[in-house]
Amino acid sequence: MALGVLFNCAALPAVAQDGQPTRVRGTIASLDGSTLNVDTREGAKVAIKLADGVAVKGVRAAKISDIKTGDFVGVASVPQSGGGDGAVEVLIFPAAMRGAGEGTRPWDVQPNSTMTNATVANAVTNVDGAKLTLKYPQGEKTVTLPDGIPVVTLADASTADLKPGNKVFVSGMKAADGTVATKSVVVGDKGVVPPM
Repeated sequence: MALGVLFNCAALPAVAQDGQPTRVRGTIASLDGSTLNVDTREGAKVAIKLADGVAVKGVRAAKISDIKTGDFVGVASVPQSGGGDGAVEVLIFPAAMRGAGEGTRPWDVQPNSTMTNATVANAVTNVDGAKLTLKYPQGEKTVTLPDGIPVVTLADASTADLKPGNKVFVSGMKAADGTVATKSVVVGDKGVVPPM
């Protein structure tokens, strides 16, 4: 499934070298044919070559209360000063993407962050806030969900949604000339920014 490429790239390192995996987060400057021009959050300009039949997905706002036991999720988290991990964002995957990039690995959304794609084994809300226990083949991880963190799910989108000003997240391969090639794009939908 083409969408599997979208989050299987989460297993790849963020180091961007020639012919190496890279992630681009930013704002669309333009779409010229099959080249998506993005102003990155770091201030660089990146030309992204879209593959024929590129898979485009939007993000739709969700809530912590939408996360249920048995859901397959992607959770970016960082170590907390008091121990454990605190989530910085949660993506609730559609059922068809269950298993995409399953496991935990370093991530580059913030310093020292990790991405865990896993099944929710337990979702608890108490006076201390919300916590998720995430299970994946190599083990499990419990994360705290602070109030106000972005929680999203994927929505239908197309290349028509790749408009200037919209926010995007792209996993791709960086070439020697600095361009990035990709088979999938996540685009902001109705004002929701891709948090991953």
